[in-house]
Amino acid sequence: MPTAFLSLRRSLIVTLALGLLTVHGFTQAQGTKFPDKPVKLVVTYPPGGSSDLMARIMGQKMSEIWGQPVIVESKPGAAGSIGMEFAARQPNDGYTFVIGNLGPAGVNPLLSKLPYSMDKDFAAVALTATGANILVVPANSPYKNLKDVIADAKANPNKVSYGTSGPGSMSHLAGELISRQAGVKMVGVPYKGGGQAVTDVISGQLHIMVSDALPVSQHIKSGRLRALAITSEKRSTLFPDIPTFTEAGLEGIVALNWWGVFLPAGTSQAIIDNYNTTLAKIAANPDLKDRFAGLGVEPHATSPAEFKVFLAAEKAKYSKLITDNNIKAE
Repeated sequence: MPTAFLSLRRSLIVTLALGLLTVHGFTQAQGTKFPDKPVKLVVTYPPGGSSDLMARIMGQKMSEIWGQPVIVESKPGAAGSIGMEFAARQPNDGYTFVIGNLGPAGVNPLLSKLPYSMDKDFAAVALTATGANILVVPANSPYKNLKDVIADAKANPNKVSYGTSGPGSMSHLAGELISRQAGVKMVGVPYKGGGQAVTDVISGQLHIMVSDALPVSQHIKSGRLRALAITSEKRSTLFPDIPTFTEAGLEGIVALNWWGVFLPAGTSQAIIDNYNTTLAKIAANPDLKDRFAGLGVEPHATSPAEFKVFLAAEKAKYSKLITDNNIKAE
């Protein structure tokens, strides 16, 4: 066989082999499954609270779909801002995400200058849960309904006290919103956390409090607290016996706690889409729905665009409330 022909055949074989290797390598790279290693879920509040419990439920369900561990990492402090800053500084490869809520992802940036920007440092992925707040009074309170509270506050300015988890917290903002809508003056009493405030409402040291469901629901059921109104637009399916504020006689009080998933800015659209698909699947999971209901919240799975519209509306609402009432951070 001629030497030239043998040489040509060898060249063709080598070229074909290299081509197959290149195609195989390209296919492997293109087909790499996300995630292919553990994923970190940052929680901005201490263990045991609503955010932490929800994160652990979500992480478990996401892990089942992904086939990779989702490791919850608590980064509490500064009303949730420490955890948000930490998440913002992580690589944008999809392997770290954070559950932000009304405080660090909504109100805190309106109250003070923070080391992160929600617009520049994060990609908003999905609204994942909402929960209404409940206006409660001690079981032996003379206030039998919301109208009783407003009537006393009008007759006695700065007499009615309400507990808060600190300036800018939902309990504080809800109290200010009620005062503005009703045209009354009440006194907010700040606490380091909602738990102690709830205890003082039960004992009668505070007149009222607007709290998220988790700390008060058990006391409502036991009869130690009386629920007068809920801050949802419609009656909650979780608390169907509690009237909305509109039903109770005061319009314009719709204030939800909310939680959503954020990724570091610059995360690829493919990874964001992966998250959205996964979050939609877990939001429809019956076990997750039941466990969320036990926390007093309802699951959601919006698109990024829908979440951005929601965030813009929340920012506009609370910016006005904070400005009008001169609310300051501590």
